[in-house]
Amino acid sequence: MEVKKVLWPTDFSSTAEKALPYVTDLTQKYGAEIHVLYVIEDMAHHESWYGDFDRPRVDKLMEWAGKSAKKRLDQVCEKYLDSCPLYIKHIAVGDPAQEILKLIDNEGVDLVVMASHGQKGNYRFGSVTEKVMKNSPVPVTTIPVEPE
Repeated sequence: MEVKKVLWPTDFSSTAEKALPYVTDLTQKYGAEIHVLYVIEDMAHHESWYGDFDRPRVDKLMEWAGKSAKKRLDQVCEKYLDSCPLYIKHIAVGDPAQEILKLIDNEGVDLVVMASHGQKGNYRFGSVTEKVMKNSPVPVTTIPVEPE
């Protein structure tokens, strides 16, 4: 198997960070690109909470979320991915699992590496990890992380 592009989806959690050593090792070994993806959930599709928001308010919140995500992606990439040959940052809006699957297709990703952080007990994977594993056209490597 040739690995040219690796996707690391992150939610900026300490759990997601646990996959980074594997991502960097793989990319250094194969000289692969890292595609780093953060997905902003679209607030306009949620039920109203604490009253309704008009469209301009939702747009402002989404703009703020986009700026915040870009800043966090920049920080993560500078801190952890400097030793990697190439990293490409992506920000999407929507359902995290669906956006991960779209990026796999759109960018021709060869491998997905993500941390699994299901709940304590019998659930080994979080819902996003499970959806990606079941529907991905490429291999998905999950890094087991014990719930804190």
